[in-house]
Amino acid sequence: MIYVLAALLPPIGLLFNGQPFSAILNVVVIVLCAIFGWIFPILFLVPSAHALIAVHMKREDRRHREVVDAIREHGPPPNYPR
Repeated sequence: MIYVLAALLPPIGLLFNGQPFSAILNVVVIVLCAIFGWIFPILFLVPSAHALIAVHMKREDRRHREVVDAIREHGPPPNYPR
């Protein structure tokens, strides 16, 4: 659901994902793309793409952190090559 929100309302999606600085940067990108998007229409997609990539990277970071914490707490899985 956060991906839909990030695609349709990029700054709000970033704020709900806990990324306030990315949300501010996204507002700046929206303003720039609104100005130059009339010349290059593909620029209208840039803020949504930025938000989707930022949300994905944050979720992957959280997932990676959970796996590392689990390995630290419980040790590596059996038959793990070292």
